[in-house]
Amino acid sequence: MPRDPVTGALTADQVEEFWRDGVLTVPDAVSPAQLAALRADMDAWVEESRAHDGPFGEAIDGRPRFDVQPGHSAERPALRRVSAPTEVSAAHHEVMAGSVMVDMVADLVGPDVRLHHTKVNTKLPGAATDVKWHQDFPYTPHSNTDLVTALLMVDEVTDENGPLEVVPGSHRGPIHSLWHDGAFTGAMDSDVAATMQRDAVSCVGLAGSVCLMHTKLAHASAPNRSDRPRTLFICVYGAGDAVPYGPSPVPSVHQGLFVRGSDPGWVRAEPYEMDLPEPPSGASFFTQQEQTAR
Repeated sequence: MPRDPVTGALTADQVEEFWRDGVLTVPDAVSPAQLAALRADMDAWVEESRAHDGPFGEAIDGRPRFDVQPGHSAERPALRRVSAPTEVSAAHHEVMAGSVMVDMVADLVGPDVRLHHTKVNTKLPGAATDVKWHQDFPYTPHSNTDLVTALLMVDEVTDENGPLEVVPGSHRGPIHSLWHDGAFTGAMDSDVAATMQRDAVSCVGLAGSVCLMHTKLAHASAPNRSDRPRTLFICVYGAGDAVPYGPSPVPSVHQGLFVRGSDPGWVRAEPYEMDLPEPPSGASFFTQQEQTAR
């Protein structure tokens, strides 16, 4: 529910808009220097990916840190995911913990802000990666739903390069199952998805903007059909009294870090029912959606 801003990074009207629509896009969430450092790391990771013909690197759970789209090659790199980049990049750690973006999250969920996980999702020019309709909460259940996914636009996001598509207000509706016919598909049922697509709006913005998204908001994205990359640095934060109900799909040594305030020492619980997720065995949840596409 709306609350008074605690840092002043957002106005009261912006906070109200977030809780009404479940999404809010704000410019200038990082400094020009921070943005340049993120881009430099991304460029280096894309170059590194040219030397690999599949997912590579190793995260703390043994899965690959870097995921690539099928068809990736040295000539046409298709890096699509970097898991827990804060573990291997000082620039990403600084933005995750020390940018204006974090103050914006505190204005939404309160003074105590706990990190859940981070990742980079990128769509290089011509990449075929699409993200099917889903909500984040069924992947990351917590004791309450005061969780915000902050999607920082490292590149300008346009209608052509695979922007996030959302259904405003859907966070106030049901939690949709990602299980179908006994399999965890990572996506909503096709009939529900068709309804979502009908009501979808795109989240676009200049590089350095952030899209703040409620954990229950329905969202998806189409492939990048342009000649420009679309890279998002994604940080998932929760209120200090929102406690995870299971393991993170993107484990990190930084999970649980309080980036604002401190541990309140108590848990706030909301009543809800939902199926627990199936942890991904591949490099990312993209493989879950691909393997069980409906």
